[in-house]
Parts: sequence; structure tokens; C-alpha cells
Amino acid sequence: MNQARLAGARLSDRLRNSGLDFSILAPLVALIVLLVISSLASEYFLDLRNLTNITRQVSYTGIIAIGVTFVIIAAGIDLSVGSMVALVGVVLIYTVNQFADPVQGVIIGLAMAVLAGALFGLLNGALVTWGKITPFIATLATMSIYRSLALYFSDAGEMVSTNSLFPEIGGGYALGLPIPVWTFLIIAVLAHILLAHTPFGRHLCAVGSNAQVARYSGIRVQRIILITFVIAGACVGISSIMLASRLNSISPSDAGVFYELDAIAAVVIGGTALSGGRGSIWGTVMGALILGVINNMLNMLGISPYLQGLVKGGVILVAVLMQYKQNH
Repeated sequence: MNQARLAGARLSDRLRNSGLDFSILAPLVALIVLLVISSLASEYFLDLRNLTNITRQVSYTGIIAIGVTFVIIAAGIDLSVGSMVALVGVVLIYTVNQFADPVQGVIIGLAMAVLAGALFGLLNGALVTWGKITPFIATLATMSIYRSLALYFSDAGEMVSTNSLFPEIGGGYALGLPIPVWTFLIIAVLAHILLAHTPFGRHLCAVGSNAQVARYSGIRVQRIILITFVIAGACVGISSIMLASRLNSISPSDAGVFYELDAIAAVVIGGTALSGGRGSIWGTVMGALILGVINNMLNMLGISPYLQGLVKGGVILVAVLMQYKQNH
């Protein structure tokens, strides 16, 4: 037993000294194990159509999770992203329908969606930085406000696009992959560069680790936190575009429901610390894929959809417990 423990400790030391990033390696290993188990559990899992559907479904919440990663690294939280999806979707469909020219309507509609998402994120950030309200309470309040506004402006009814070009965005393909998947990957690359290779990313980690020390170091803490919420809002705007165009409509009562849970779960499973200060975009991508594979397997195995929340909650608890063990 002692020899086994000694060998395990040596292996752990070697891996620790190898320079590998465990915040990415751990969710990657978990994803590979999950893929192997899923392929053994169902003969249809590895079908190209099924894998394409998984990546398409993951892309909606994955784009949001990338934005939320910045907020959580800054030691914040954003509970309003699900309701924001509905409100941005209402703004998007309304704008697209105002123009007779399909191209003009799509271009202005997409710009309005991203701008609206960024503005809603700016409001969240302003409440946290200037209003001195804790992120949990501020975004809990705006979660209710955004959903209520979406229901009011749409009269609680489904809004349908009349633009013939609009459905091609979320339902189209490029090089064999759905456009939402390409969008997800491109945003992930850009976000990784922003987080890992720019002064903003370094300042963000410093703010999340210790805001007081970062302030003494000359970092403009409030501005960094504000920007994280704007990034999260812009990502919600892009996700709303993909979702609304895929469906060619938006339902203000259902759109984005529980998206905040999926986004935060993806971030935590991906190794980003809920206490802030560290995290990775690729970890979040892995976390989103893990949740997508779990959902897919639950559906393929005929398990009640009411139990999916139970599984997600359990996965979040395990991820948080692993983070606690790592930090203590």
C-alpha cells in the first residue's frame, strides 16, 4: 500500500513538473472518458448526425459560457444571461422585421442584437461597479427585469421573423459544420487570445485574485469588472442570434430558461475558480461539451428529462468539491 502511495505521489510530482496545464487537462480527460462510455452505451452515439446535433446544441450555451468565464474570473457572477437571451431575441426579431430588404434587415438586426446584449451587460456592470451591489443580487434583479421586459414587448407571445434570409444564419452550414458551431469556435479562439495573451487578461486575473492588491498596483479594477459584464452581454447577443435564427422565432417565456445554470456549470466544470483569479477558455469549451454529451446520453437512454437537472447539479457539486480539495 505504501509503495502504491509512493508511486502515486511520484507520478503526481512528475505531472506537476511537466508544465502541463491541469485546468485544461482534467476536463479534457473527463470528456474523453465520457465519450468512450457513451459510445459503448449507445451504438448511435458516434453517428455523424448525432455528434453534429450535440455540437450545435452546445454552441448556444457555450458562447454564453465563454462570456461568463470572464465575469467569474473577476470573482463575479451573472445570473441574468438566460433572461437576456429572451429580451435580446425580441429586439432582434423586431428589428429584422422592420426592413423590407432581407440583407439590410439581417445586417442591422445582427448589429442591434450584439449592441443590445452589450448594453444589458453594461447595465449589470454599472450596478456592480458604480451601484456597489453584489453581482449575485444585481444580476438576480436584472434576471427578473429582462424576462419581464421580453414578455411585455412581445405581449407574451412568440415573435416570428418574416425575413427570408434570417433562418440561414443559425440553420446554415459551412464546410460541413453548422454556422453556430463555427461561431462558437471562433469566439473561443478570440476569447482565449484576449484572456491569455493581452494585458487585459493579466489584469483580469489580478483583479479576481485580490482586487485590493490589484488596485494598489495601478490596475483600474472597476473598469476591468465593467468590461467583463459587457463581454458577457455581447456573447449573449451572439448566442441569441444563433438561437433565434435557427428557430426563425423567439418565445419570450421559454427562450434561455436555465441557460445561466448551463453556462455557470460549463465554466466550473472547465476548471475556472468560482472564487476568481484563474480560469481558461478551453476549459469552458470542454465543460460545455461535457454537459452536451451528458444531456445527449440521458436522452438516448430514455431517462426522464426531469432528471437532467439532477445530473447537472451533481456534476457541478463534484466540480466544486474537486476545486475545494485542490485549494486546500
